[in-house]
Amino acid sequence: MAVKNAQAETVKLASVLDLNEASNLHGQLSSLRGKDVSIDASAVERVGVQCVQVLMAAVNAWEKDQKSFVFNKVSDAFTKTMQLIGINVDHLLAKEIRQ
Repeated sequence: MAVKNAQAETVKLASVLDLNEASNLHGQLSSLRGKDVSIDASAVERVGVQCVQVLMAAVNAWEKDQKSFVFNKVSDAFTKTMQLIGINVDHLLAKEIRQ
């Protein structure tokens, strides 16, 4: 779902999204439930499956809430890892970065 307004909360992901970061990410996203969210994954160097699970659960939750959840910046490492594990986030990318 595209960002509806400029009031979207931005979440900047850590460079390493591992098991330790999954809990932090969950807490951060949970505190933003009900708001439009824009994810900045531009600094991501490594992605663990636990964080992917947190992100995909958030996508589903935001969709049910009819709120915006988009990735406005993504690193090559983030994109390649998501493709490698079979997760397509193209529909979640901001229009400006879709290829």
